[in-house]
Amino acid sequence: MKALIFNGSLERRAESTSGHISNYFSDRLQMLGIQTEIFTLADSGIPLFDVTLTKTPLAVERMAQLFTDADLHLWLAPLYHGSIPGVMKNCLDWLEVTASRYEPYLTDKTVGLVCWADGLQAMQGINTMDAIAKSLRAWPLPFSVPIVRSSLFDSERKTEISSLYAGKFDKLISIATSKKIEKTTINQS
Repeated sequence: MKALIFNGSLERRAESTSGHISNYFSDRLQMLGIQTEIFTLADSGIPLFDVTLTKTPLAVERMAQLFTDADLHLWLAPLYHGSIPGVMKNCLDWLEVTASRYEPYLTDKTVGLVCWADGLQAMQGINTMDAIAKSLRAWPLPFSVPIVRSSLFDSERKTEISSLYAGKFDKLISIATSKKIEKTTINQS
């Protein structure tokens, strides 16, 4: 199984919120023996979506390959003004380059959703990502993790994920990996 962690934030620092969450998921998935890649939007070089281009940009080709090769996706996004960052949506819009494939977009991919906000509104980002995932023919998991950012880290060890959110992240991983195994078994029958 291959897993892709889609870091939809523009934060570049390893010690950023998105960096800590990405690394937590990556470490846990690798402990399960799952091949994992973190796609960091800030380092991707994805241009603005432009259907008039005659040649697909190399960064977009690489991104589309990573996204379609992965069996499991975990999408991570901060909430900005009631939604996910526009650059994250722009990146997902580029999956249009797969439209003519036998299985276009993210057909049958399992997608886990995580969003954080400074207040209690992170569910708005989850709802946005859920709608996008479904429109790309993916299967968003019924369990997602909306985060109140002030509770994300341990109060004493400021860079460790709190036990509250570690438990939720682990539950998301458990559901995501069991659903993928279940789906694979059904498809092979």
